[in-house]
Amino acid sequence: MKKKLVGFSFFLAAMAAVSVGAAEMVVDMQHVTHEGTETKIGAIKVEQTAYGTLFTPNLSGLTPGLHGFHVHAAGNCGPMEKDGQMVAGLAAGGHFDPEKTNAHKGPYGDGHLGDLPALFVDASGMAVLPVLAPRLKPEDLSGHSLMIHEGGDNYADAPKALGGGGARVACGVVGK
Repeated sequence: MKKKLVGFSFFLAAMAAVSVGAAEMVVDMQHVTHEGTETKIGAIKVEQTAYGTLFTPNLSGLTPGLHGFHVHAAGNCGPMEKDGQMVAGLAAGGHFDPEKTNAHKGPYGDGHLGDLPALFVDASGMAVLPVLAPRLKPEDLSGHSLMIHEGGDNYADAPKALGGGGARVACGVVGK
């Protein structure tokens, strides 16, 4: 019994050590349309761990399935005009790519730093499963935005550019 308690105590200490003490931040997320931002759909908690940055969503009102999830270059979720039409969330710019790799290789590759693991949305429209971005630090996010795309993400630029995630459906600006 004593060995089990010691083992359990070690497990709890190890779990506490995963967080490296950096302050967490919360990013409010809103639906985006070609007219602007709409209703709040929840928030994403961002925190540093020993293994990278952990994104813990608490979101509702999304379509079930996998959704592309990225850090975008600008801290602006507004629409912009492209080819004569207003596009939802386009003011956020492209994926955060400070090294100018111009490559979409996923969260574990050496492409865009803004490539995050895809978000899973359950059958009721909720996203609550955390994802880990091993190459990012929370301070990298300041002044940028978090973007959720309509479809999944294959972490490649083929057959469609930027993982084929599709339209921008939700966005949140990370505070400075």
